[in-house]
Amino acid sequence: MENILKKLEKLEVLIERQFILSKEILSLEEAAAYLQLSKSCLYKMTSNKEICFYVPGGKKIYFCRTELDSWVLNSKVSSVNECDLEVENYLGRTKKSRS
Repeated sequence: MENILKKLEKLEVLIERQFILSKEILSLEEAAAYLQLSKSCLYKMTSNKEICFYVPGGKKIYFCRTELDSWVLNSKVSSVNECDLEVENYLGRTKKSRS
């Protein structure tokens, strides 16, 4: 019986995630679940204007899912190989400009 309850809980989580993925506009709670952040962390990010959000009527906070995706993808940390390649490209350009 316990195994069935665990499987049911997993299904509920999957259904909730699928529902969130189908929406374009997300509430604070939905955006927090989508980004896997706490509501307080997300609220703090809105307070510091670190993330795009909307407040129609000045009460409840909403987010555009595609803007959240862009925000996540713009927070890229380059790998060591990417940094090495960038340095090589830069050094190659500076050598050409000195010649």
